[in-house]
Amino acid sequence: MDQFQWYTKNTEETMAFAKRLGEKAAAGDVILLEGDLGAGKTTFTKGLALGLGIERNVNSPTFTIIKEYNGRLPLYHMDVYRVEDGEEDLGFDEYFHGQGVTVVEWAHLIEEQLPEERLKIAIHYTGNEERRIALHPKGKRYVKLCEELVK
Repeated sequence: MDQFQWYTKNTEETMAFAKRLGEKAAAGDVILLEGDLGAGKTTFTKGLALGLGIERNVNSPTFTIIKEYNGRLPLYHMDVYRVEDGEEDLGFDEYFHGQGVTVVEWAHLIEEQLPEERLKIAIHYTGNEERRIALHPKGKRYVKLCEELVK
């Protein structure tokens, strides 16, 4: 599996990188976000939403599991941290194969339900505001997308 990396110095750079991804996103894209609490998963999603033309404020769906936003494509923002049973069928498949872009925070908790092809993004602290964004694509579309993002 290919891995790509990108470094950001602050929140604005993280959002700008995510915005570029949002501008290139297509219907049916599945993006998984991993990282410690406060690493910037929701910040990344806010940037992605800007790239999709979403003007509403994006915040974490921690207690509702899924929030939907409308833009150039719908954004389905999931936070599965509080899903008690990763085996439980909550209808995620309908989102993964829908007409929008799905972002899943803490995706490892529902590993069995994830589509085979997807883009996993791990966000790591490298300093106070600095982040290392590791992109792990699965599938040709996502490899090509990563190549375009990091060139």
